[in-house]
Amino acid sequence: MQKYYYSFKDYLAQQFNTRVHRISLNAGFSCPNRDGTLSSQGCVFCNEKGFSHFAETNFALEEQIGKSMDIFRYRFKANKFIAYFQNGSNTYADAKDLKKKYDVIKTFPDIVGLMISTRPDCIDKEKLDLIQSYTDKYDVWIEYGIQSIHDRTLDFINRKHSAQQFIEAVEQTAKRNIKISAHVILGLPGESKSDMLKTADVLAKLPITGVKLHVMHILRDTKLHVLYEQGGMKLLESQEYIDIVCDWLERISSDCVIMRLGAIAGRDVLIAPKWINLKQNMLQNIELEFKRRGTMQGSKYKGKG
Repeated sequence: MQKYYYSFKDYLAQQFNTRVHRISLNAGFSCPNRDGTLSSQGCVFCNEKGFSHFAETNFALEEQIGKSMDIFRYRFKANKFIAYFQNGSNTYADAKDLKKKYDVIKTFPDIVGLMISTRPDCIDKEKLDLIQSYTDKYDVWIEYGIQSIHDRTLDFINRKHSAQQFIEAVEQTAKRNIKISAHVILGLPGESKSDMLKTADVLAKLPITGVKLHVMHILRDTKLHVLYEQGGMKLLESQEYIDIVCDWLERISSDCVIMRLGAIAGRDVLIAPKWINLKQNMLQNIELEFKRRGTMQGSKYKGKG
């Protein structure tokens, strides 16, 4: 079957030759954009209840891992696992505290990977040294949230970091045996299609290993929810998103791992657009669009230079 893009599923199959499933974890980390260090408001789209299985959990990390493994072994026949520290900014603590939490994975022999989601302004040499120390036994990733390469957009969504800080974090991380994923949101307020593709063009020149694409969606009890109710923003339609995703993927290297091509959200917190939860339908339509075009990921890639 024709492969139009390099999916994370394909990457895992190549690396481990068995079924591997990612376990999302809440280690209790805060965020400088929510605890008052930079802001107390957070990003305008942020509501962890929309994407996290353990958004308000009292379970210890060991319990989260154990319960998730049981479920994924049964539902997906998974044999190995990646510990994905997802909630909050998962390098927002001193290195000693980080080590204590990351080290939990060592008690589970079936964990083969460590993935850490964080902000580009929450990393430094000591933390990178720590994270690199896991690479001798684990497949290690840092997922940096960038969302957009445009500072005006970052200001509007209250990210409280710049595109340059992201670039510097990527360059610092790339010097080590740590894989880098960039988290991007398409359809952010005020961005044209050209703006979104500019983000692809910039990322294509950076030493990143993977990208995760999400469509802008509205979650209950967020700043964007208020703006949306006031009629202050337009959301992408399904076909618009598919068209932009294909243009976007054509511009990046064919060996860049596509971690995800969409977001799903809990029905109790998702306001709009409802089509994002039709994930398989969306993925099928992306492949159909590539087939119609006769293109694939990397077909318009111009190299790092």
